[in-house]
Amino acid sequence: QRRVRGMVKLDLVATMTGHKGQVWSVDWSPTSKTLASSGQDKTIKLWRQEGTEWFCVATLEGGNTRTIRQIAWSPCGRKLATASFDSTTCIWEYSDGEWELAATLEGHENEVKGVSWSRDGDYLATCSRDKSVWVWEVVEDDYECASVLQVHSQDVKKVVWHPTDPLLFSASYDDSVKVYKEFGDDWECADSLCGHSSTVWSLSFNKSGDKFVSCSDDRTLRVWCRDENKTTKYTCKSTVCGFHSRPIYDVSWGRHGYIATAAGDNAVRIFEHQGGSLLLAHFQPDAHSGDVNCVSWKGSLLASASDDETVKIWTLDT
Repeated sequence: QRRVRGMVKLDLVATMTGHKGQVWSVDWSPTSKTLASSGQDKTIKLWRQEGTEWFCVATLEGGNTRTIRQIAWSPCGRKLATASFDSTTCIWEYSDGEWELAATLEGHENEVKGVSWSRDGDYLATCSRDKSVWVWEVVEDDYECASVLQVHSQDVKKVVWHPTDPLLFSASYDDSVKVYKEFGDDWECADSLCGHSSTVWSLSFNKSGDKFVSCSDDRTLRVWCRDENKTTKYTCKSTVCGFHSRPIYDVSWGRHGYIATAAGDNAVRIFEHQGGSLLLAHFQPDAHSGDVNCVSWKGSLLASASDDETVKIWTLDT
């Protein structure tokens, strides 16, 4: 379905340099207008606006020894978790005006590709090239492995918690999305969502959690809707193709309803969910001079990260 609306645009606010090598991940603090970024240089950088300019206000290093593939803020905004190619997850904590390395979680046998906090901060999920998803229980400052889920047959690229319910979703190189829920004292796979014909790179929920969008190496987006009266069952209601000429590496569904994509064609696209499908609302060609690896919304601000070693901030003009 190739439907174009063309009603909004992106204005470039800032281009931030400082990372050396690919920038893999950007994530906004849930409690402030602070942006975190991470990448090939094994560092986390924190960016904040002062006046009309954006500045790097902190660089966190020394936790991971290889690429930091993803970063995630805790719901309280005082912790940052990393997913690193060194097979570990580092937890950084803000206390007394400083960031300190509070914990290093070990257990994965290979590169950690994704990390995500549950909405209440009581759980942390990680996923790896070792095909497993780990659920960690957070008790004060202790992180205990609550479950090791080995359901995928290939590299697991992303883990995402449901925005309102205690459900965990994972996306994989095996072309599927898995859904997990707690049964008694353990976590189990409750559903397997198939439809993509290649690697599922990422997924993102709408505000209420009754829908999510997934993106893939097959250059399509799929919109999944929750079945009535079935808390874990989602069905693909729409497949959006023909807009991306290269793999779609990330997707972010903003609280305002607009969906941003990051792709291997250096572009950022904005879609609007309408009538059960997605309409292309804006196309930003050459948003970066390399693959766009990650996008993240904070209100009308959109952050993007790229192989071109930069982080960019855009504002959505509706």
